[in-house]
Amino acid sequence: MDFTKRLYERFASLVHELAKFGSIGAVAFVIDLGLLNLCNVVLDWGPLTSKVVATTISTTFAYAGNRYWTFRHREQSGLGREYFLFFLLNGIALLFGMLTIGFTTYTLGLEDPLSFNIANIIGVGLGTLFRYWSYKRWVFLEATEPIPVELPETGVTQDR
Repeated sequence: MDFTKRLYERFASLVHELAKFGSIGAVAFVIDLGLLNLCNVVLDWGPLTSKVVATTISTTFAYAGNRYWTFRHREQSGLGREYFLFFLLNGIALLFGMLTIGFTTYTLGLEDPLSFNIANIIGVGLGTLFRYWSYKRWVFLEATEPIPVELPETGVTQDR
C-alpha cells in the first residue's frame, strides 16, 4: 500500500494536470466537431475551410480554459506572448487534421461524413499529443516562484 501511495504522491500533479487538459480538450473537441460538421455538411464550405473555421473557434476556447484552469499554476508570461504561441502551435497541430482530412477526401476519394469525421478524429488525436507537449514546453512555462495553494494570511482577526 505504501508503494501505491508514494506512486500517487509522485504523479498526482501530473495526473490532475492531464485530467484538466483532457476535460478542456473534450469540450474543445465537441465545439470543433460540431462547427466542423455545421460548416462542411450543412453550410457546404468545403472540408479544409470548415476545419480552419472550427479549429480557430475551438482553439480560442481551449486557450482560455488551459490558461485559467489547467496551467494556472504556471508562470504567466504575458497574454500576448502566450496567445501568439498558443495559436502558432495550434496552427502546427491543425496541420495534422488538415493532412488527415485532405488525404481522406482528396487522395482516397472518401467524401462521406463518416470518413470525414474519422479522419478528423485521427488528426485531432495526433494534434493533441503535440499540443500537450508543446504547451508545457513553450507556452505555459514553469513558475519561477512557487504559487501558493492557499490564500496568504491577511493579518485581520475576527472579533467575537
